[in-house]
Amino acid sequence: MIDDRHLATSPESVGIDSEKLEAVFARAKRDVDDGILTSAQVAVARQGKLAGIRSYGQATQGGEMRLATDNTLFCIFSATKAIIAAAVWTLFERNLLRLDERLGDIVPEIGNELEAVTVEQCLLHVGGFPRAPLQLDAFADRQARLDAFATWHLDWEPGSRFEYHAGSAHWVLAEIIQRRTGEDFRDYVRATLATPMGLDELFVGMPTSANDRVASVHYKESPAEPPGGWGVVTPEAILNFNQLAVREAGVPGAGGIMSAAELALFYQPLINGGMAADGTRILKPETIEFATTVRTTQQHRDTILEFPVNRALAVVVAGDDGSAHLRGFGRVASARTFGHGGAGGQIGWGDPENGISVGYCTDTFVDELTMGRRVTAISSLAAGCAS
Repeated sequence: MIDDRHLATSPESVGIDSEKLEAVFARAKRDVDDGILTSAQVAVARQGKLAGIRSYGQATQGGEMRLATDNTLFCIFSATKAIIAAAVWTLFERNLLRLDERLGDIVPEIGNELEAVTVEQCLLHVGGFPRAPLQLDAFADRQARLDAFATWHLDWEPGSRFEYHAGSAHWVLAEIIQRRTGEDFRDYVRATLATPMGLDELFVGMPTSANDRVASVHYKESPAEPPGGWGVVTPEAILNFNQLAVREAGVPGAGGIMSAAELALFYQPLINGGMAADGTRILKPETIEFATTVRTTQQHRDTILEFPVNRALAVVVAGDDGSAHLRGFGRVASARTFGHGGAGGQIGWGDPENGISVGYCTDTFVDELTMGRRVTAISSLAAGCAS
């Protein structure tokens, strides 16, 4: 449950137009009313406060179908990557990590083919090991993960192309966090991000006690084969996140559990100079600027639609080339907007220009076209909420 200190007294008190905010809510509700989605939850934040959150429909929670409420939690899938990104950014700020370091110098157990991949290449999804396998039983077993790293191979020369590393790169980043801080990556995320931000239910590594409030994911229709570059994001892999053990493991590239409110509020310090609403410093402004600068080039393109991917350090940047909506930011957000979406159409981003951030979650997987239209519509409406 979101602490009252995070709640705006009214949308207008944080510069959000109530009518425009209601349009965001109405668009989220429409898909539930039309039977496209079983449940949906959306939140918009500004000036460090939650301007509003709404939850619609029903979801299987704790094994039974119940109304989705503002206390319902969702798996945010790859929107988790932005949270791990911010944790890695703190390592740069603390001089514990450099972009030019080689993975093999930090994690000696890693396979010989990957040892020369740089930290920067790993963060940008140009490292060349997008499909490196990790078995389910290794998610909660560090030694098993290290044993798997030793068997990984390159699919192509690092830096030569972009292909989305759905899970592999972030398992390496999680290990880097532990090597450089001495802390389990889940504990580090909680200590450096969730707790200072006051987000008690931003979980990367969910406690068992929260499980009965998590919406189980499901497919509306028989799932199609994953699109190009997403080959490891199979229906089986998605449905694994209904398992308690997987939720507890805190999969760093996909396993965040939270509400849309936590997701929206997570971005508030990052788009407000690194400062939480209560004055707690999360990151320095120059660190955020460094981390959200686009580092991929025109040659690094989406494997399906072939637009430039506009990747910064483990987050996506909207850009001003007319392709922001293809990157999940709608058609209104500023070029500096950054964040990361998740499988199934989860939305998480923040706009440093107008101070708006948004979180959107659903339990229902539908076809790519329907999902894409929804993401564009909700992101566009949310970005235009400023009064």
